[in-house]
Amino acid sequence: MRREASLSLARFVAVMLPSALLGGALVSQYVGGLFPCEMCLWQRWPHLGAIIAALLAIALRKNPAMSATFTLLAALALATSGGIGAFHAGVEYGWWQGITSCASTASAAPGQSMLDSIMSATLVRCDVAPWDLFGISLAGYNAIFSIGGALLVLLLVRKWSRS
Repeated sequence: MRREASLSLARFVAVMLPSALLGGALVSQYVGGLFPCEMCLWQRWPHLGAIIAALLAIALRKNPAMSATFTLLAALALATSGGIGAFHAGVEYGWWQGITSCASTASAAPGQSMLDSIMSATLVRCDVAPWDLFGISLAGYNAIFSIGGALLVLLLVRKWSRS
């Protein structure tokens, strides 16, 4: 693989993977009805950071050193989301204690008091996986794909730097 192609592929992975993962989370919430818990929301912010860093890397592609730096920042953000996802998956599987706060879908409707809205809202627990495939929750898949993607980006940037 040519040197430039390695960095180009790293940037592509660094922008597309978090975009797909964040997009999937939003579709599962707004189309699939899977409301996020507090830790689910935490996993989204690093994806947004990774997307921004990767877009900056693409914009700076004429300056390979700066582009590589922002690509590495995107990888770090991906790894951060993966780490949060791994912690969240461990909480869901009961491997360790999670946080005490949970998210809720409460919002006051016209003519309804906020207290009534809170009392009738669905509580989303962080220690219960609302969906899984092959025994792996969404948090688990986020951990796998985010950490794997971060490692791939790191390897591609390393290959570029050694060429």
